[in-house]
Amino acid sequence: MPLEFQTISHGPIAFGFFNIETDLLLLERYFLYASDFCRQTSLMAKEDLHEGQLYHWEADFIQKTEDMGDLMGAIHGIRYLGFIGEVYRHFPFPAEPQRFKQNTEGFQNRALIQEIIQKYAQKTSLSITPDEESKTLEIGEYIFSREEFHEILDYVWLGGYPRWEDGIRPNDVMHMKVDVEKSQNWLFKGIGFTKEPS
Repeated sequence: MPLEFQTISHGPIAFGFFNIETDLLLLERYFLYASDFCRQTSLMAKEDLHEGQLYHWEADFIQKTEDMGDLMGAIHGIRYLGFIGEVYRHFPFPAEPQRFKQNTEGFQNRALIQEIIQKYAQKTSLSITPDEESKTLEIGEYIFSREEFHEILDYVWLGGYPRWEDGIRPNDVMHMKVDVEKSQNWLFKGIGFTKEPS
């Protein structure tokens, strides 16, 4: 489930997986696929980031609250509104708590998710701006400290609140961790991914 992360620009905002059967990540009203997020992060990790360098990440943007839907209502099976509600109609919250795990192969449902989201969202391009002087990363209009961005990366590594099913991660997540830990640039300096029990 999405968690609250602190931004310098907007205070606390929501970020994270919102349904265990898709690899789509919610960033307030933006939606990005975790596989794309990880590949773009790997790209930044391999580069020598410099002042004024820009990246662009493709995303879907939902403007209206009613088009977003009601996450808690959908989880409890009582309000299937908007995009989130339609996703939960296809992939209801599991009845057995032990089945509440992020599906490693959620990316395989991308075609269906894309069909649904195009009814509610607009395609957009998020500008990504690393700033070495302030040690921040701007994602669209949201500015994160380096440390908070590290927390976001750790969240994706872990598979969010429910964790990855059976502790198995998608390849893009594995590659991201390796690339970030090997990175020599300032943005990833000092990152420490959570070590799970073996």
